[in-house]
Amino acid sequence: MFISNKRLKMNDMKKIILGLSALCMVAFTSCKEDATTKIKSENVTQAADRDAVSVDFPVLAFNNTEHDFGEILDGTPVETVFEYTNTGKAPLVITDIKSTCGCTVPQDWSKEPLAPGATAQFTVKFNGKGNGNTSKTVTVTSNTESGKETVKIKAFVKKDGNAAPAAALPAGATSAVKSSTQPGHEGHNHN
Repeated sequence: MFISNKRLKMNDMKKIILGLSALCMVAFTSCKEDATTKIKSENVTQAADRDAVSVDFPVLAFNNTEHDFGEILDGTPVETVFEYTNTGKAPLVITDIKSTCGCTVPQDWSKEPLAPGATAQFTVKFNGKGNGNTSKTVTVTSNTESGKETVKIKAFVKKDGNAAPAAALPAGATSAVKSSTQPGHEGHNHN
């Protein structure tokens, strides 16, 4: 009797497991509807229009991305104009223009949206301070896809041989000249 009860229980367990398996298979296959039948064509059209607009960024194209002032005397202020065109399909908005250093000042740019195909410009002034090769980067922040574009200015700053020599310091005194070690400030002092 012990053996027959054990066999009976195993058979019952097998039936229960088989029944649950069949129930799960029915449940999973009945939920498998065709999802494409739920898509509305007007939603597809709206999504395609939205995606097409989102890829239409303005494009900031410079006529020249670098200006070389050549050789200048130390302390000679110089300036140049960078011209740019919006070659994209959406209005270009420049929100900021900054230099790597206070000795280089970008100015005179329009904060109004620039239409596709239109051209504008901004001025970059450099105070001409330094010694030897000097290079500065100017970063333009705008609503382009990358968000930032850069232009550069460079010059070879030469010490003025006709300038009066610096006054001699008393013995043991140190100079008050401040020298910069920040990136982008190489080749000149801030004094």
